Amino acid sequence: MKIIECPRDAMQGIGEFIPTEKKIKYLNQLLKIGFDTIDFGSFVSPKVIPQLRDTADVLKGLNLDETNSKLLAIIANKRGAEDALKFQEIDYLGFPFSISETFQQRNTNKSILEALNSLNEIQELCVKNNRVLVSYISMGFGNPYGDPFDEEIVAKFTGILKSMGITIISLADTIGVSDRDNITYLFENLINDHPDVEFGAHLHSNPNTARDKIKYAYQAGCRRFDGAIRGFGGCPMAKDDLVGNIATEQIVSYLEAEGLDLGINKLEFDNSVVASSAVFDHYH
Repeated sequence: MKIIECPRDAMQGIGEFIPTEKKIKYLNQLLKIGFDTIDFGSFVSPKVIPQLRDTADVLKGLNLDETNSKLLAIIANKRGAEDALKFQEIDYLGFPFSISETFQQRNTNKSILEALNSLNEIQELCVKNNRVLVSYISMGFGNPYGDPFDEEIVAKFTGILKSMGITIISLADTIGVSDRDNITYLFENLINDHPDVEFGAHLHSNPNTARDKIKYAYQAGCRRFDGAIRGFGGCPMAKDDLVGNIATEQIVSYLEAEGLDLGINKLEFDNSVVASSAVFDHYH
């Protein structure tokens, strides 16, 4: 079971710049917990995501000697990948691939075809540099634009990503529209069709339905969950202030109730929930 903590997703939409030292302090606290991976920053244009323009500086301040957690950075093109690959501390590069043409253009200024070409180039770079590329399938449960969507489209693009050699694919519910039927159908069928691919759930949700979504994905075979402490972050396209990242506390609570030992330090986890106030409460 892998839990990926996503402070990057929680921070990126905040307009007021969070000081670099404050980010470093919070990330160093998260590194004490024992999460599999920390999605900690991104190498994208500072014009697009000004909040994360200091990712390289943040990285220099992280205490990585006493943690087992790996680092993931989001990139949106080949240049960003090349920037991220300069840092040996980064284990994973994450690319937000969308099956919605409209959202792909909005998010990375590319068509779906251009994004696939970028993904292929980035995957080759990752292989050459002994890193792992994580591809998200954003708008993986529907989109608000009227772009074509059904489960077969998700399956088709999953096959294309796999053909490039990508072995970690995270299904992202960008706007909180996933439900029992499509979560169950997608995870069960994709895991069955591609047993050598690690499928993750990056679900945005109203807090009231979050636990159910975790349950549906887990019962359908998902063993990789993205969350953010206290559910901060989300997508401005959601048009619903209550739709944000699933709170990591809910993921941990559900999985532990299922009898799983997640290998996390509960004291440091509790400390991190408290520490999140210093980072986020001022901005929400």
